[in-house]
Amino acid sequence: MAFLKYSLIRLAIFVPLFVVFMLLQVGAFMAVICAALIAFAVSYLFFQKQRDAAAAALQHRFSGKAKPMRSAGEVQDANAEDALLDANPDITINNVKGSGNEG
Repeated sequence: MAFLKYSLIRLAIFVPLFVVFMLLQVGAFMAVICAALIAFAVSYLFFQKQRDAAAAALQHRFSGKAKPMRSAGEVQDANAEDALLDANPDITINNVKGSGNEG
């Protein structure tokens, strides 16, 4: 959530700057470059707390310690598999790739 919040702050800075530079008719490429540089500088100088929180969130997500994110369909599938295994203890599920059971 912190990464999304910081990204939205940077986007909220970038878009008006881009529009201003386009109205000044500096060209699309230069408008993007100038707006990006100014948005970077402003966010770097004034939004350190949000930037640090976003960096910490990314570090946690990619450290391997975070819980895996699952979609609603994946959760339903896992619950169905668990119910099947609970009802039929003699059934086994082999999820290992290359085990020769792919069919």
